[in-house]
Amino acid sequence: MKICLLSLGCKLNQSEMEGLARRLALAGHEIVRRAEEADLCILNTCTVTHIAARKSRQALRRLRRDNPGAFLVATGCYAQMSPTEIAQLQDVDMIVGNADKERLPELLASHLPGLMPSSDGPIEAGTAPLGPFAEAAFRTRAFVKIQDGCDNACTYCIVTLARGAASSRPTAEIVAEVQGRVAEGYHEVVLTGVHIGAFGRERGENLAGLVQRLLAETGVPRLRLSSVEPWDFTPELLALWPNPRLCRHLHLPLQSGCDTTLARMGRRYTTAHYREIVEAMRQAVPGIALTTDMIVGFPGETDAEFAASMAFVRQLKFARLHVFAYSRREGTVAATMPAQVPVPVKEERSAQMRRLGEEMEGAFRASFLGHTLEVLWENRVGDGAGGTPLWRGLTDNYIPVLAFSREPLANCILPAMLCALHDDGVWGTLMPQETRSCQRTSF
Repeated sequence: MKICLLSLGCKLNQSEMEGLARRLALAGHEIVRRAEEADLCILNTCTVTHIAARKSRQALRRLRRDNPGAFLVATGCYAQMSPTEIAQLQDVDMIVGNADKERLPELLASHLPGLMPSSDGPIEAGTAPLGPFAEAAFRTRAFVKIQDGCDNACTYCIVTLARGAASSRPTAEIVAEVQGRVAEGYHEVVLTGVHIGAFGRERGENLAGLVQRLLAETGVPRLRLSSVEPWDFTPELLALWPNPRLCRHLHLPLQSGCDTTLARMGRRYTTAHYREIVEAMRQAVPGIALTTDMIVGFPGETDAEFAASMAFVRQLKFARLHVFAYSRREGTVAATMPAQVPVPVKEERSAQMRRLGEEMEGAFRASFLGHTLEVLWENRVGDGAGGTPLWRGLTDNYIPVLAFSREPLANCILPAMLCALHDDGVWGTLMPQETRSCQRTSF
């Protein structure tokens, strides 16, 4: 059977679809990129904002238009929180919430007799073919899910409702999966989850211990953390970063740069605490990229609070901002708060914060011009004059690099000198002798 797997939203969703792809490929099915080619289409939906929910609906309608004959499945957070809305689309054959997502192949088997699901549990290295995953847009970085759910009580967040309580995968299982991805040829692994800082807490373990084991027991060239909440950041975690295999990149969600707004959000830190973490990271890890999330227009946010938030962000000089206008989500505490900010005000504040983010991102990239950094080249994105292929990759500190090369660079780590800013990153120059000596795994 030909199966198309698509994902919206976070890296966790992408990791789940990669895991599902491996199970289905192991059962003998073909993973395809285009919905038009598929007998079965599965969309992992998102509902973190009302815009994400709308995109999920639009994607389901588009999949049905592209392939009227395919069996169409909606799963994920939007499917968990709004199954009735999906059912009203009359385009979806099956709706599976997060609670049953792990059993999706078994559930599908009752509807599709030709589907032969694999057994539960980790897939051993090399037992599933690599090609379909790389070709189906899972790229050269492997996203490994280490936990799910969240026990925090942020007043705006619907994800805790959609994903449930925090739970962690067994450490040995994660180590085995990373070893498997390395054996397949992946050069970077990204640890992902809803709240990875809570990893292992229910059994007396922690994230620092997991990272330590992965660095000691696997040969992964690059290990990256997806996101760590400020209250989960520990001296033990900081002490691991001098290891050059741990990427110089930390996504540290801020959400607001104003203490009174943070208190209404239910965030368990102050701007002073947050600044201490940033200063410690920059002192311990030169060149680190610190990225963050910002919510603007939160209920009760005054002009003065927004100005304070802008000023704090400007002082910290992030490498990248992910800016969200507050989205009212039914079932959350913030949805019932007074002084909801008007949409035009939220839109204007979002625009201001995004402009600031673009300025800081450009300044961070510019600070590395003239430097030579290792780049994991991911994919060919076009052609230059004379048909020379244009490649795109990422430095360990999350700078996108573009370079021309007639050598195939996919899934290859090579140094490049960063030469000039580009709208999508930085132009890089590869040394010919380095290109020829590239050791890569061909997908």
